[in-house]
This record gives sequence, C-alpha cells and structure tokens, in this order.
Amino acid sequence: MASLKNKAISGIIWSSIERFSVQGIQFVIQVIMARILMPEDYGVVAILVVFLAIFQIFIDGGFSSALVQKHDRSVVDYSTVFYFSVVVGIALCLIFFFSAPLIANFYEMPILVLVTRVVAINLIISAFAVVPRAIFTVRIDFKTQARATLTAVIISGAVGLWMANAGYGVWALVFQSLLGNGIGTFLLWILSKWWPSWVFSTVSFKKLFSFGSKLMLSALLDTVYRSMYTLVIGRRFSAQELGLYSRADQFAQFPSANFFNIINRVVFPVMCDVQNDDEKTKVIFYKFIRISTFIIFPAMIGLISLAEPFVRLLLTERWLGIVILLQVLCLAYMWFPVHALNLMLLQARGRSDLFLRLDIIKKVMGVVILVVTIPFGITIMCIGIVVHSVSALYVNTYYTKKYFDISLFRQIKYIFPSLTLSGSMGVMIFFLVRLELADMLILLLGVGIGSLYYVGVATILRMEEVKELRAIFYKQKQVSK
Repeated sequence: MASLKNKAISGIIWSSIERFSVQGIQFVIQVIMARILMPEDYGVVAILVVFLAIFQIFIDGGFSSALVQKHDRSVVDYSTVFYFSVVVGIALCLIFFFSAPLIANFYEMPILVLVTRVVAINLIISAFAVVPRAIFTVRIDFKTQARATLTAVIISGAVGLWMANAGYGVWALVFQSLLGNGIGTFLLWILSKWWPSWVFSTVSFKKLFSFGSKLMLSALLDTVYRSMYTLVIGRRFSAQELGLYSRADQFAQFPSANFFNIINRVVFPVMCDVQNDDEKTKVIFYKFIRISTFIIFPAMIGLISLAEPFVRLLLTERWLGIVILLQVLCLAYMWFPVHALNLMLLQARGRSDLFLRLDIIKKVMGVVILVVTIPFGITIMCIGIVVHSVSALYVNTYYTKKYFDISLFRQIKYIFPSLTLSGSMGVMIFFLVRLELADMLILLLGVGIGSLYYVGVATILRMEEVKELRAIFYKQKQVSK
C-alpha cells in the first residue's frame, strides 16, 4: 500500500506539472492569439472541434480505460487496441475529408471545405497516440508525458503565434493544433519505447470492448450533448457569437477540467488497484473529493468575480461579450469534480453498464433543457447548463449510494466548508471589483487578497484539506529523496 501511495503522490505532482505547465503556456498563447485574431476565426474552428471530439471517441473506443482497468493486460491487448485505433482513425479521416462540402454548405461557410480537409489529418495522428498514452497512465508515469506534451505545445504555439501575427487568420489555429498533435504523438512513441506485435486477437478485442464500449457510448453521449450547444449556436446565430461562446466555454472549463484531469489520471488507476476493497475505495474517494473541491471552488468563484477585468485586460474590449457567459458557465463547471469522482467509482469497479445508464438519463434531461432554452438566447442556454449540472448531482450519486454507501448528503457535508468559504471570498472580491482602479491592479488585488483570505481562514479553522495537501507535498519530498 505504501508503494501505491508513493506512486499516487508522485503521479499527482508530475501530472500537475504536466497539466499546469502545458495549459499555462497554452493559456498565454491563446490569450495572445485572441488579441490578434477575430471571434469569427474561433467560430470556424469551434465547429470542427465538435466533429473531431466525436470522431476521437470512436478512435479510442473506450479501450484506453479498458487497458488501465484490466489487471492482466498483455502485449496482445496493446497490439489489438493499436490496430483497431489506426484502422478506425484512417476510416474516419476519409469520411471527414469527403464530408467537407456538406459541412461547409450546412453552415454557409465556404472556407470550411479546405479547413475541414486539413484538420481531418488530426484523426490519423490521434489514433497513433491511444496506446502510448494508456501505457504511461498504467505506469502512473506523467513525468515523461510532461516532457513530450510541453515540447509539442511550445513548438506548435510558437508557430501559431507567428502565423497569427503574419495575418493567416484561422489557419494559425488549424496548424497550431495539427503541429502540436503530431509532435506530441511522435514524442510519446519515442519515449514509450513500445512497438506493436503483428497480432490482432478477437478474444482480447471482445473482452476489452465489453468494458470499453459502454464507456465509449457514454463519452459519445456526453460529447454529442455538449457539442449540441456549439452546433445549434453555429447554425442559429452568427460565427462571431459562436466564437464568443466557445471562448467563454473554454475559459470556464480551464480550472476545473484541467485540475480534475490531473486527479483523474492518478486516482483512476489507484482505485482500480483497490477495486475489491470497499473501505480503501471510500477513503480514497472522500480524500480526493475534499481536495478537488477545496481547490476548484475558490478558483471558479474567483473567476466569476473577476471576469470583467480579466476579459478586458487579457482579451481586449471586443471580447467583453463573453463576460456574462463565462460567469454563468463557471457556476456549472465548478461541480465537475464531484460528478467525475462519483462516476469514476463505477468505472473502477468495472460497472461501465451503470455508467452508461446514468449518462443516458442525464443526456435526456439535458436535451429537454436545451430545447426549452434555445428560443431565449445564448445566455439563457448557458443558465440551462447550470440547471443541468446541479440536477445531475443526484443522478450521478444514485449508484454511489447504492453500492458504496456514499450518499449525496454525505458528500455535500464534506465539501460544504470549502463551498461556503469560497462564497465568502467571492463576495469580498466582488466588492473589490467595484472600485475604480486599473484592471491589472484589480486582478492582482483580487487574486492576492482572495488567496490570502481563503488559505488563511482555512488554516485558522484547521480544515482537513489543508492538512492533506501539506501531507501530499511532504510525502512527495520524502519520495524524491
């Protein structure tokens, strides 16, 4: 168990370094490019990102999670998944390529024909990355991934900035994505030192597919549901309005999704290792739901309070239309760690069937909310996302209560101190923003005073989360020695 703890702690640290260094650099690059490019450029790319996200689910097929969950994985398993992913990637690339005129006609954007055909190459590149990423996840080796991803982001980001500044418009975004994906995949292959065997096992495929297919369908439902907003806005409203929504959505997801990706990649394999021990599973669950919300809640509420000076300073006045959308979406995404940890319990236990069942229920709810809110505009549609996120808390915790005796009430009890402390911090920052000061000064004061208040009060109250975070970093120092 000590070895597992050390691997988990080391994994969290290196996963954090990878995500926040990579995302931090990407964030800076995105801010600079957003100051150069127009919202319409992002609107064009946002439409294609939807298709890429959906196709990527079929390329993965849920096999990466199946490989991590499977204890007796073999060379045959890895090779089988590899050949499946590559064949599907090539097939989808061809479909995407030849569908380009249809997509361009539907959205009445002629430029989409050529852009779609270039972007389609990403599907083949992504197929080659499925197995190497799964291998590093099984090893809980995020240090190596950090090296590969960071290198790819820096090189592709530099090229993207040069192209944006040179007036290439939407092509700067296209080639930045293509180059980053290509370099990252190439480095993962080199660093993993893995090569497929000339074997494809139908037995292995069926066994992995029986678990992964349900996760694939669940991921497909989730992606299609989230993509519906982009597709509907792109069709019903202008490319500029779609660009504003896509930027708001991306910034709102940045803190919660990136932080939880760190936790998810580490906690999931750890939960799989203790999947037959309910008590250890519950201990891990409660620890990480406290830590996750302790960090995510203040970040999201702080972003809500500082949204206007944040957007005006970093993106310029022409992006102020995203402020209200950003604030509303932050209220929805701040609950993401709670949703994901509950669903992770089912995945670790191998109950992907229950995972899929819950997702179907949630997506039906979501579609109803979307249909009702469309006539009232983009802001009300975003409020609908908040309603769906909050109502989905009950749905996601149904089987957690049934099989693990972890009720929603008990989870709220654990996260309530972080929620109330974050709320009081947000109120304080809100009044600070009302002062007539320069945007830079407001941001510095807001982040500085808000952080000191939050950490200071949490320390004075001796909140358990502070102790656990200190313990993690202390143990990491011990592991590193």
